[in-house]
Amino acid sequence: MARIPPSDSPRERLDRVRLIRSQNVGPVSFRQLLLRFGSAGDALQALPELARQGGLRKTLRICSSEFAAREVDSLEKLGASQIIIGDPGYPPHLASVPDAPPVLSVLGDAEMLRRVGVGIVGARNASTNGRRFAETLGRDLAQAGVAVVSGLARGIDTAAHSGALEAGTVAVLAGGVDNIYPKENAGLYAAIRERGAIVSEMPPGTEPQARHFPTRNRIISGLSLGIVVVEAALRSGSLITARLAGEQGREVFAIPGSPLDPRARGANALIRNGATLAENAEDVLEGIRPMLDNQLDEPDMETFRHADADSAERDAVRATILECLGPTPVKVDDVLRDTKFSASTVWMILLELELAGRLERLPGGRVALLV
Repeated sequence: MARIPPSDSPRERLDRVRLIRSQNVGPVSFRQLLLRFGSAGDALQALPELARQGGLRKTLRICSSEFAAREVDSLEKLGASQIIIGDPGYPPHLASVPDAPPVLSVLGDAEMLRRVGVGIVGARNASTNGRRFAETLGRDLAQAGVAVVSGLARGIDTAAHSGALEAGTVAVLAGGVDNIYPKENAGLYAAIRERGAIVSEMPPGTEPQARHFPTRNRIISGLSLGIVVVEAALRSGSLITARLAGEQGREVFAIPGSPLDPRARGANALIRNGATLAENAEDVLEGIRPMLDNQLDEPDMETFRHADADSAERDAVRATILECLGPTPVKVDDVLRDTKFSASTVWMILLELELAGRLERLPGGRVALLV
């Protein structure tokens, strides 16, 4: 199985920051490029030609060394650390996720990210009972040695962090690690920074946008062996986190609630569809116990190769793959089955399209054309 090698020099570390901050490079393409070329420096040199083959007519914006160095300097001034995938300190459970963030910024205790984690998520407009339950659950799990992972949002997230604060909690932010959101949680943010860990994949100074939250959720589930949904409406970010957890091979737990309360419908639906009903911390600990001895490996990702075919043949392959794609997300595995091309060829064309800005990757191994 191909693994991302550790960054063995300051130059390589800086180049890896440059690579993920370059235009149209996402977590999946970052991993593919690094596995294919062996170093971020060589991958950076290959970007313009790959984007051109994908159809980009403009010049691809590649992050400069100066810009990446400013990001590193900003983190140092904040007292934050930067962990790059491939480093020994990168969270092992998160590394097993195909679209794991290549770069993590961490305020506080970075070792907290290497603990066994359990995510607790739920409604922002949570009930009093829901908040109380989440706080108790967070405290009991943290006292059992588990890092309680959540998103610092109002409601259930806030309660879970508060309960786990004394023993261990991790807040995953949608913006930069220096951006407190919501502002009302400034006191809790400061306490977690002092006693736990605050983490983000975004550069410092980044204001959280709506599109950042679903991608943030994959980090919450990726740091965890299980996700507990306390209260959630039928359409909520918490259910996105639960779906991502299931796709990542994590356990999904849900706290049952009254069918008369709309905030319970999401959790009740999860139970109806196979999630584990949980009533206390022991239920959760029992549910993740079988996973403790199972090492989560890095994904066995097919790396692309430059095709030996001439340009006309490559164009024909690309046209066939484009016929399979559209604005509605589709799994890459389905594209492989429909086209009958080798995985290496399909990954190569998808990478070229992504670098050209014509393709969007979504959690769960899905892709969609940008129109």
